[in-house]
Amino acid sequence: MKYGFVLPWGGAAEAAELAVVAEEAGWDGFFMWEALWGIDPWVGLTAVAARTKRLRLGTMLTPLPHRPPWDLASQTATLDIFSGGRVTLSVGLGAPEPRFFLFKDDEGRRVRAERLDEGLELLTHLWRGEPFEYTGKHYFARRSDVMLPPPVVQQPRIPVWVVGLWPAPRSMRRVARWDGWLPYFKPPADAPPGEINRPTHEGLAEGVAWLREERAAHSLDMTGFDVVMEGVTEPGAEGAATVQAWADAGATWWLEANWSLPQEDVLQASRDRLRAGPPR
Repeated sequence: MKYGFVLPWGGAAEAAELAVVAEEAGWDGFFMWEALWGIDPWVGLTAVAARTKRLRLGTMLTPLPHRPPWDLASQTATLDIFSGGRVTLSVGLGAPEPRFFLFKDDEGRRVRAERLDEGLELLTHLWRGEPFEYTGKHYFARRSDVMLPPPVVQQPRIPVWVVGLWPAPRSMRRVARWDGWLPYFKPPADAPPGEINRPTHEGLAEGVAWLREERAAHSLDMTGFDVVMEGVTEPGAEGAATVQAWADAGATWWLEANWSLPQEDVLQASRDRLRAGPPR
């Protein structure tokens, strides 16, 4: 099990300061929130990379259908090279909330899913720093042979964690093609509108078993594949027991993520929790 920390609010200077604390206290990764309009997490993570040596770096998470893939490829590749190959890209559809549609209308979940798939395909080409052509439904790329960027450090690509709705087969098949699962659980049919089904250890284990079979059908095993759970723990034995139960169900990463903190309390609360160390 590896342990990451999600900073739910704060700029580059604050992120860099807190990441130093995280690395010294034994955390394995540092992640920043991403907004369509707001603090740029990739600038923040670059500041983090400059002051740390081993932390994995990423967002939690990037709404890829709302981002030009070529811009994201440039940001992630630049950081991967600068950090010596420490970037993980976490992606999802983007929630159907007003904050994602300040500058355009919602084209619907199906279109966002199409853009997500095409965006991921484009990223794999763009990260290689080689001439290529691409034609999709929503994106295209004309061949270029000049001013090509260098390839990313990590090969065959930057690891990609994808949100997957369990037990929705189409969503989970997308997850199986990439490098990690960010679990989201479908509520039961009789649940009230808008209710999120809370994850269970049994549900996670079922999803992991399904992914193992799906990947095996395409000659892929689970080596290097991550299953990422997030939540809030207290330092000490109780927190460690909470995480161990998720590890027993198949999780490989625990992300400490307290999204309920008031903005004015985030930095001090984050500093205190980081210093206490991960819930091992």
